[in-house]
Amino acid sequence: MKICVLPGDGIGPEIVAEAVRVLQAMDLNIEMEEALLGGCAVDATGDPYPDATQKLAQAADAVLLGAVGGPQWDGNPREQRPERGLLGIRKQLGLFANLRPAILYPELANASTLKPEVVAGLDILIVRELTGDIYFGQPRGIEMRNGERFGLNTMHYTESEIRRILRVAFAAARKRSRKVCSVDKMNVLECTQLWRDVAIETGREYPDVELSHMLVDNAAMQLVKNPRQFDVMVTGNMFGDILSDEASMLTGSIGMLPSASLDANNKGLYEPCHGSAPDIAGKGVANPLATILSAAMMLRYTFADEDAARRIESAVKKVLAQGFRTGDIFEPGMKKVGTRQMGDAVLAAL
Repeated sequence: MKICVLPGDGIGPEIVAEAVRVLQAMDLNIEMEEALLGGCAVDATGDPYPDATQKLAQAADAVLLGAVGGPQWDGNPREQRPERGLLGIRKQLGLFANLRPAILYPELANASTLKPEVVAGLDILIVRELTGDIYFGQPRGIEMRNGERFGLNTMHYTESEIRRILRVAFAAARKRSRKVCSVDKMNVLECTQLWRDVAIETGREYPDVELSHMLVDNAAMQLVKNPRQFDVMVTGNMFGDILSDEASMLTGSIGMLPSASLDANNKGLYEPCHGSAPDIAGKGVANPLATILSAAMMLRYTFADEDAARRIESAVKKVLAQGFRTGDIFEPGMKKVGTRQMGDAVLAAL
């Protein structure tokens, strides 16, 4: 199993180091090699996704990523911003399916900003299309028109792009509670009218799965009002970007949530849902559990090792039950620990 490790920026190197320690402790046949992506790559090479990283990522079976970005690169030209590296690797590797589970661990029910009775037992999977939509549509840019600046982005999807992400969602639902909610804005956007039409057609291929539809503004409201009504949510790139971050905070901390971005053959890029958190970078206080859980998703989806994935997930649950907490999930009476100490606790629980 060849893994390309991309620590990235901010807290990335700290949290990735703990996930690497966990993988090394699993007694699996794994080869790991590090490379640069994001702001650190810009500083070293002038390119957020340099050629050496591209070659390593393409040759690997899976990619483990920390986080990219930071305020020190905000003034860079767009092609030299860290996020362009992330978009570049997703596009080059064909990572069209982003899976973001939002699971509330019972021990963290009080960490959510919502009432425990609203979020208790929460277990949602958001499936986000990742290589199309307004983020990649052409034409795009900022230009002068009629004497003033004019900004342009283009939202578009092909029928085949929509159908393949829907099939990922339906397949995932068959392993869960057999419910798919497709999110669109068909009352305003023709592009998402096509999305709904294709969702209805694709749903006929899965008669054992219940399909529902929801406009994105209502979906955002329902995630806060009654999140447990959802099992699998599937939507486009822009809506999925927003809704998955909203769902992540239902669980108390974005520092707890992993993600997987897969191609058609389950080669994947695995990363925590949170960002680079430059305000706490280098302080040893970041929560590594989302990255460790992302490594578990890697073992499940790319390497089809369910037992190893569950071992890691069980270790994380045990650590939480033992009362270990990083600052983002800390509450009185718990054991406050740093990044390395949390990694030590997971290793001990293994």
